[in-house]
Amino acid sequence: MSELSYKDYDGLGLAELVKKKEIHPRELVEKAINRIEVLNPQLNAVINKMYDQARITAEKDLNGTFAGVPMLLKDITQEVAGEPITSGSKAFKGYRAKQDSEYVRKLRNAGVIFLGQTNVPELALMGITEPAYYGPTRNPWSLNHTPGGSSGGSAAAVASGMVPIAGANDGGGSIRIPSAYCGLFGLKPTRGRTPVGPRYGRHWQGASVDHILSRSVRDSAAMLDELIMYEKASAYHAPPFQGSYLQMLKKPLKKQLKIAFSVKSPLDTDVHSECKKVVIKAAKSLESMGHIVEEKDAPVDGTKIAKSYITMYFGEVAAALAELEELIGRKAKPNDVEPTTWLLSLLGEATSAKDFVLSIREWDKAAYAMENFHETYDLYLTPTTAFPPAKIGELEPSSFEKLTIAVVGKLGLGGLLKKTGIVDKIAETSLMRTPFTQLANLTGQPAMTLPFHQTQDGLPVGAHFMTGRGREDLLFQIAALMEQTQDWIDIRKNSLFAIDV
Repeated sequence: MSELSYKDYDGLGLAELVKKKEIHPRELVEKAINRIEVLNPQLNAVINKMYDQARITAEKDLNGTFAGVPMLLKDITQEVAGEPITSGSKAFKGYRAKQDSEYVRKLRNAGVIFLGQTNVPELALMGITEPAYYGPTRNPWSLNHTPGGSSGGSAAAVASGMVPIAGANDGGGSIRIPSAYCGLFGLKPTRGRTPVGPRYGRHWQGASVDHILSRSVRDSAAMLDELIMYEKASAYHAPPFQGSYLQMLKKPLKKQLKIAFSVKSPLDTDVHSECKKVVIKAAKSLESMGHIVEEKDAPVDGTKIAKSYITMYFGEVAAALAELEELIGRKAKPNDVEPTTWLLSLLGEATSAKDFVLSIREWDKAAYAMENFHETYDLYLTPTTAFPPAKIGELEPSSFEKLTIAVVGKLGLGGLLKKTGIVDKIAETSLMRTPFTQLANLTGQPAMTLPFHQTQDGLPVGAHFMTGRGREDLLFQIAALMEQTQDWIDIRKNSLFAIDV
């Protein structure tokens, strides 16, 4: 593999070696397997291994942009026929996917080789990855800290060099939060840009979109080229894009951009000084490139956005547990899931159809407000998260909170609890550390995080950008420019990544 080792190449770099016949896919598979076996005991990133099938696939005649490149999938919605898909929950133990998801089919066409599935919080509900069923995933930059969630397993796998790319989805920041915590590039595409079928026509009412996590901007762009499709049965369709995102990286920007930035939490809660620094650093970098940068908050009510987002959570969790009967042949019980998950389900059952619809309408109001905003400002820059990564176990409910949740759950007091104003409390406490990312999910806008700062402790911090619907091309162009600056985090500084296997 020339003077570089397996881990030092991005996905396109490995694919080029395969294309030139400098290495065989079977060799890449074995190198990836060796790396997983050495590092996974420390990280707990991979929870289901598909090595035998990967070895068989590696001997086939593979075609596509990423032909022969090892990859991991996320253990929710990214279904492979015959393989388990548990969504991080013991409730789905024993269930196996009936067919490939459209996302997986598109990846197969791109030529990747699946090695396994990555850890997620139960039902992908948290910004940390600490499911009771599989245990916590740890951050390769610091094993005492979380890699974020819900794509935490995928982030830890890519940041440690197990694979150059990994499957992810983003319903409230689940691509961008772990990317920020692990020093990766993460882009959430426009709603409807990537496939969701065939089991679904929408994920989380359109808030959730599938893509990948990567170390390089070009891998993300090239994979979006592969994933983009018009899916007839999908509830949403993104504005069409004619061309190649990968090729856009080489094209200069046609104009001077006007960029708004803010370091204020939309919930009026605290923002860590290190997370403010990344915005100022990114803003100065953009100014040095000749762009206009102004401090300006997004024209939305952050509290209403948070509350409407949490209301969607309630309904989706209740629906997911109701779906259990169809998937495993019986109804869900309180001890099938974690206490917090059961509580969210009860609150979902106690939420009226009227309240659910009204919450979705808040999304639409915000979408119109943001599109008007982007008629003046090309980009909106904020921190990706309000705080650096938390320590493992730091955000776990206290013993009293666990007892309260358990009692409420067993007694089925969701309706009574909802009357106490707990929805506002849950919205604030759940999103206080990550209040910036949900807006793009609800409005359907594309958004990305760039690894542009490290704390004094060496932990990565991300700069977050949003733009108008359908403008992933603009995000990729900016990312490609900033990737060349000295502030872009060098993943090789990660001690686990530096290990040669």
